[in-house]
Amino acid sequence: MGRRRVLSAFRRRPKLARTAAPVACTPSTRRLQPSAPSSPSIFGVLIAIAVVAVAAVFVFPRVLGGSGEAIEAGQPVNVVIPEGATGDVIAQTLVENHVVEDAGEYYAAVKKLGAEMQLKPGEYRFETLQDPISVVKQLVAGPNVEGVKLTVPEGKTVAQTARIVEEVYGIPADDFIAQAKASNYVADFAFLSDAADDSLEGFLFPKTYTFQGTPTADQIIRAMLGQFQVDVLDALDFNAGLASIKARFGVELTAYQLLDLASIVEREGLHAEQRSHVASVFLNRLAGKGDFAGRPYLQSDATLMYVTGGEVTANDIQTIDSPYNSYKNAGLPPTPICSPSAEAISATLNPTDSNDLYFFITQDEEFFSETYDDHQKSWE
Repeated sequence: MGRRRVLSAFRRRPKLARTAAPVACTPSTRRLQPSAPSSPSIFGVLIAIAVVAVAAVFVFPRVLGGSGEAIEAGQPVNVVIPEGATGDVIAQTLVENHVVEDAGEYYAAVKKLGAEMQLKPGEYRFETLQDPISVVKQLVAGPNVEGVKLTVPEGKTVAQTARIVEEVYGIPADDFIAQAKASNYVADFAFLSDAADDSLEGFLFPKTYTFQGTPTADQIIRAMLGQFQVDVLDALDFNAGLASIKARFGVELTAYQLLDLASIVEREGLHAEQRSHVASVFLNRLAGKGDFAGRPYLQSDATLMYVTGGEVTANDIQTIDSPYNSYKNAGLPPTPICSPSAEAISATLNPTDSNDLYFFITQDEEFFSETYDDHQKSWE
């Protein structure tokens, strides 16, 4: 009855959304002054109009946008330079937002300042038709926009994350939950292909995010999935970790199942070393060692708390009929029970070498045991 008492291969880099403030556009005020005819006539007026129209197309292409409206210099515009963006992506982003007019001028400024390896991702406030040198200098200095911060702690469920989003941005929690479906994002984030129950549980990476203005639920979810790619999949070696677990414990897991287990480890352990030990306990149970021979039950209160939303009682363990009741159902629950930290995922990929099958953890103490008799002694 491993209990914790406390005060209480994936792969594909996603496309990151780019945000931009609308650019104020005003008609051009420049005029041509054709020579006036000696005697006004309708024909003369038509000729003058034709001349102005031709000039608008050929003389002033510098200030005309694709819609035929002028791009007025000096208008504020926000752009996001994605993490890992190439020089071409940065140039395209700046041109599309009319920060610079000509990508060639941007490249020349980068070369002149020797800034190829110094450009920083993030959100920037620029002006339309800005001097390319000043643009590159700002990209070297780093983001200059401070937006509203969204902090999602480790170990939160999708529903809990939705409530945090509602508090910060006013997006109804129900709307966020309705949007948070794996099927809405699997086309752009291939690692969601194994997600069970169309659930994003486990994938909304816990971190502090900054958005300018009020983002949509879709923008927030995409940012969190993109961060999962960067901080988990790109940073941790799943293949090596899963192979090691199979060799050491005889337990074969998929990457999704590892995330599932890591979410339980997140809720049961308090720090990296402790979580690695907790992971070994659960893997020993899944392997059917010792007291768990022939019955690989996790027996984790944390999985049942996903159903109860609070503390778990002995009656809950006996009476709640749910696939998340790991006292009554062998193996892992259907989905992760929260979004684990990168630390918890790493700890689960690198479990402690132990034969322990039980643990008792408080804020101040920890006891790991190989037998139930020793386990009882730890909390009596």
